Amino acid sequence: MFSKGSKLYSIIFLKCPRCHKGEFLEANPYKLSNFNKVKERCPKCDLKYSIEPSFYTGSMYVSYGVGIAVAVAVYVLTLIFGLQLKISTLFAVIVVCLILAMPWIAAVAKSIWANIFFKFDKKIAQEVN
Repeated sequence: MFSKGSKLYSIIFLKCPRCHKGEFLEANPYKLSNFNKVKERCPKCDLKYSIEPSFYTGSMYVSYGVGIAVAVAVYVLTLIFGLQLKISTLFAVIVVCLILAMPWIAAVAKSIWANIFFKFDKKIAQEVN
């Protein structure tokens, strides 16, 4: 499921979409000084991560979808744990969870966006360290 060569591996572990070995971001998504800054190139296979200027603007749409998925997951977890929350409290819990997950959501959205346009190359992955 999370094996190298699958899109899910690259997305979850924020790795290069082509070789799955190089780091995708400059730093951890929660390091706010480099907030979700994508590297210019893969340090392993030298893939240029940006096809054109403002390439990752489209990831905002993906980010919206991932945010909705996180909000639904929080709601379902409240149901599973049997928490009887008022609607205003539930709303506040979801908003807090979304704020805390925002760096991760943005990073994953950029990774998903890159994986739409770049394909895994097994030959290149075997050649790089």
